Amino acid sequence: MEVFVLLDNIITSKDNPVIKLYQKLASSKKERLQYGLFVLEGLRITEDALREESGLSHLIMTKQAYEKYGAELLQADLRDTKTLVISNELGNKIASTNTTQGVFGICRIPPEREPVFTDNGRYAVLYGLQDPGNVGMIIRTADALGIDGIFLCGSCDLYSPKVIRSTMGSVFRENIYIVNDTDRLFELFSVAGVETSAAVIDTDALRITSYRPEGRQAVFIGNEGNGLPRDIALRCTRRITIPMNGTINSLNAAMAAGILMWELCKKQEV
Repeated sequence: MEVFVLLDNIITSKDNPVIKLYQKLASSKKERLQYGLFVLEGLRITEDALREESGLSHLIMTKQAYEKYGAELLQADLRDTKTLVISNELGNKIASTNTTQGVFGICRIPPEREPVFTDNGRYAVLYGLQDPGNVGMIIRTADALGIDGIFLCGSCDLYSPKVIRSTMGSVFRENIYIVNDTDRLFELFSVAGVETSAAVIDTDALRITSYRPEGRQAVFIGNEGNGLPRDIALRCTRRITIPMNGTINSLNAAMAAGILMWELCKKQEV
C-alpha cells in the first residue's frame, strides 16, 4: 500500500520545501549551523545513518532508487523520518556526484558533548586541516584502527558533504569532538593526563618507529601545506616524525595520519 501512495506523489519541483532545504544545507555551512542539519548522499552512508540511529529526519529517494532499494531501506525504523520519492531528473539536479545512486538524506547535527577519555586511550588532533577529503579519510581510518577519538581544531567543516561522504559512514561511529579553542584543547588533555605528540618533519624529532607510548596519547596532525605551527608543536609533550627514504620530506596529511595512528595502536597491543 505504501508503495503506491509514495509513487503517486512523486516530487518533481525543485521548489519543494524539503528539496530547497536539502540544497541549502548541501551548499552552505551557515545554513547547516542555522538549522542544525546536514545532508547525506549515497546508499551505504544512508544505511549507516539508519543502522546507527543517527537522527535521520528525511529520507529522499529517486523513483529509480525507490524501486531498487526502497524495500530494503523502508525496513528501518522510520517513525521520526519523513520519506519522499522524487523524480530521477530532480535527483540528478540535487546530486553532488556524477553517478548518483539516487538516495539522499537529511540528518540532525548531534549536540556537542564533553570528550570521554578511556584508559590508554588513543586520540588524533586534526589541527588546521582544510581538505575535506583528507579529514573524511582520516576519520574513516581512525574508525578502522580503533582510535578512541578525533579532535578537530580550526579544521574544515565536519558536516560538509565531501567530508561526510569521505568518511564512508565512520562519522556515525567514531567519537568526534570539535574544539576550536587551542588553550581549552590543551587544558582538556592536561586534566585528563593525555600526553601529546606533534607530528613534524624535523630530522631531530623522535622517529615514530622508536616511540613507545604508554597511557593516554594524542597525536597532532597539521595543515596540508604548512604542517603544525611551531608554537603548537612546542606546546606538545614531544615531537615525532615519520622516517622517509631519499629526498622525500613530506606525506599527504591523510597518509601521514594513517601511519601515525597505526603506530599508536600497534604499540598499544605489544
